[in-house]
Amino acid sequence: MRLSKNQIAHLAMTIVRQLEEEGKIIVEDEHRLIEEVEEIITEEFRKEDEIEEEAKKLLQNYIEDIRRSRIEYNEVLKMAKRKLAKKKGVVL
Repeated sequence: MRLSKNQIAHLAMTIVRQLEEEGKIIVEDEHRLIEEVEEIITEEFRKEDEIEEEAKKLLQNYIEDIRRSRIEYNEVLKMAKRKLAKKKGVVL
């Protein structure tokens, strides 16, 4: 995960409060909504981490081909992640 629990909590609180201030949402239980937004953010990061691990496993089978063709590994990894994400319906 790229953000700590505290950073995710702060982000969730900022999102909820900004939406409230802009009049885009009316909240009865702000604390509960912030917790739900934290859960959603955490779940999305978890999905992204799973996709990255799956992409790395797939590329492991082709690592020698990648090295021989002098293709940048990180670029191939990004492409693999995008394809897996699209297949799974996840937005990265």
